[in-house]
Amino acid sequence: MSTKDTFLSGAAQLLGERGFTTDADMISPWLTDWRGRFTGRALGMASPADTQQVAALVRLCGDHGVPIVPQGGNSGMSGGATPDKTGDAIVLSLRRMDKVRRFDVDARQITCDAGMILQTLHEAVEGENLRFPLTLGGKGSATIGGLISTNAGGTQVLRHGSMRSQVLGIEAVMADGTVFDSLRPLKKDNRGFDLKQLLIGSEGTLGIVTAATLRLLPALADRAVLWAGLADIRDARKLLLHAERVAGDALEGFEVMPRHSLDAVLTHSANARAPLQDAHPWNALIELTADASGADALPALAQQLLESAFEQDLVADATIARNEAQAEAFWMLRDEIAPAERALGPAMQHDISVPVADMADFVADAVPKVESAFPGHTAVAFGHLGDGNVHFHVLAPQDATPGEWEESEGKTISAFVHDQVTAWKGSISAEHGIGQLKRDELARLADPAQLAIMRQVKQALDPRGLLNPGKLVPLETGAEPL
Repeated sequence: MSTKDTFLSGAAQLLGERGFTTDADMISPWLTDWRGRFTGRALGMASPADTQQVAALVRLCGDHGVPIVPQGGNSGMSGGATPDKTGDAIVLSLRRMDKVRRFDVDARQITCDAGMILQTLHEAVEGENLRFPLTLGGKGSATIGGLISTNAGGTQVLRHGSMRSQVLGIEAVMADGTVFDSLRPLKKDNRGFDLKQLLIGSEGTLGIVTAATLRLLPALADRAVLWAGLADIRDARKLLLHAERVAGDALEGFEVMPRHSLDAVLTHSANARAPLQDAHPWNALIELTADASGADALPALAQQLLESAFEQDLVADATIARNEAQAEAFWMLRDEIAPAERALGPAMQHDISVPVADMADFVADAVPKVESAFPGHTAVAFGHLGDGNVHFHVLAPQDATPGEWEESEGKTISAFVHDQVTAWKGSISAEHGIGQLKRDELARLADPAQLAIMRQVKQALDPRGLLNPGKLVPLETGAEPL
């Protein structure tokens, strides 16, 4: 029996029929990333039921030199959960591990498996009048482990921070099969390095997150959602500063989108309706929230924000959602931008950040530069202005050939965009991770000291390079894969 056959037999015996398959039809849906940019092959797909099975599988893979590609909901944007084309690796799906392990309502903490879907987590805590303060458009498929591994952001980072801020403890299986258990939350702990923070955002290259303890907040008693039409992206920055002064901690979300993005959603989604009668070059979506202690004052606060914005000529037009259904309709317009633009054809999508104070000026500067350098292309920026993070997309001309354009002119465009971001002292990855999509660009643009430290940490924790090879950590020039 070959080494490959020995491994496959051992994996099947360890995990059983539900836990391991080599059936091509069952594996196929998980071999292409959400954007359709990367498609790989796999030796098999493992779906362990618990942490002990994950640890045993990792040891088995180590014995046979089999690479592991951890995968949550397969909804990532950078190809970080897609295997390469060799077919040597297994896909490790954590979707069967979706249980609540511990729920401390009084402490406002929950411990759950890494495979739990974000929307399921939201629903689980709502019954106890609590909430998990992170959400995003892909909440119906994104898993807790995937969100941790990419340090996901979403639409509430302005007030509550990214996934890193929500994680109180982590359990992970390391490259040698040992289990790192740091689930117990401690308010203070100065016993050296905070290893859980090292694993957050590491995209499965240092360890496989199997569970987490997360912080919760009191449920919202009310919210006010406002939509504003603006003449310029810089007006959005002024409105943001005004909203922060007027609303303070009640300001939970501040999203911007250009007319192009809104028009794309209105065309793509049959149920979408424009919030304002007239079209505007830019739009801002603002959310104010309150728990029970501040709910009574929220409507007046929203009205005060709107009226004072008009008085100071900060908006061209604006409205407040009349009810929860309309509030959800406003947010749907924001959440549907990515699928609406995908329906328009190929695009190079950049998840970038610059200092918050500079973001409006960056967008105003970079959009015309890109469109001038690449005639026939359309540059759009939308997203979390209050976090200094926008999704900067460059859409291909209508006659572009999908697949070919991305690998030719698309790569040149991305390098151009990333050069602009770097010149503004920003980051080429704000919340989607590096994956395989941006690994080479990270190698080109990152500080040499940062790259050296990343490589040293990877070598120390995964010396054989079996955990998610080819992702996040750039190889040194001329180096062979670990």
